[in-house]
Amino acid sequence: GGAAVEQIYTRLRTGLDGTPMPSFSDAIKSKVITEEQLWRVAQYVRSLSPEKPPEVREVITARLVQGKLPTGPDDSLWARIEPAYVPLVGQIIQKPRWFLPTVDALWVQALHDGTRLALRLTWHDPSHSPSPAWDEWLGRIVQTASDSDGPIPATQGPDRMVVQFPMQVSEDAERPYFLGGSTRRPAYLVQWSSDSDRVEEGTGTGLGRFAPQAGSARWSHAARFENGEWQLQLIGALAPTDTAAAPAFRPGQPVPIAFFAADGSNGEEGVRGSVSAWYSIYLEVPTPSRVYVQPVLVGLLTAGLGLFAIHRAQRREPPPRAGGSTAEG
Repeated sequence: GGAAVEQIYTRLRTGLDGTPMPSFSDAIKSKVITEEQLWRVAQYVRSLSPEKPPEVREVITARLVQGKLPTGPDDSLWARIEPAYVPLVGQIIQKPRWFLPTVDALWVQALHDGTRLALRLTWHDPSHSPSPAWDEWLGRIVQTASDSDGPIPATQGPDRMVVQFPMQVSEDAERPYFLGGSTRRPAYLVQWSSDSDRVEEGTGTGLGRFAPQAGSARWSHAARFENGEWQLQLIGALAPTDTAAAPAFRPGQPVPIAFFAADGSNGEEGVRGSVSAWYSIYLEVPTPSRVYVQPVLVGLLTAGLGLFAIHRAQRREPPPRAGGSTAEG
């Protein structure tokens, strides 16, 4: 319906037909709230969004850093890295489909030090699932949402984030199916869950079909939940121990990446959740020294040629006559 304050107010007054969004006109008529208060609500809702819609970019840059990588998602080093916006939508392709996802976007930041890749993923989620305070909410979801594809869980599950890569990274390699890969072309998955706060890596052959790799410890992680927002930091080696079971990441080469998110307090389990399309992470390469040397050399050469031209021009000018100009009699 639009993002301006006036458009938000209109939706509050009229509601949205065919959705759970009610009209507040009756509340105003019965003096439960005032028009002024409803305008304040509209202004508050507008304040929760940026002035301009975030720009979606196909490529996420992983900055090359010298020294230590961030120690956690709250490390001040992350404040210097521009986040990339990745939109997510409900998984409505494979049954059971999900039309009411909580997570509709993700902010991705990336760094590397030449041997390890660091990612910080940030997304909004009102609950740290599972949470008893959200049992009533889940009950309303069960009563409201369609269960035509299968029953909605009556108990809360964990919050989840899945990061997906191809098994092999190269310019001519075909990307796997974005919904967790397939049996013909598996995907490499890194899965995090809030209930155990642990990360597993393994092979995906489709949504809900995950085979963990035993004894693998490529990725370390740290997660925090604060003010309705998750932040998850992942750090993994660029070169895996087993190149047949996991992809290698090389500086200067784009690495395809995709995401799957789920809110356990919202009835999102299994394949219910939100998904992204494929994006790419580009690992910066060291800047060659010639990039700094060449401009200096060109500047010195230009200055030298200029001085030489001036010197030649001065030698060709005739010397001035003594006594200035004379008049003929």
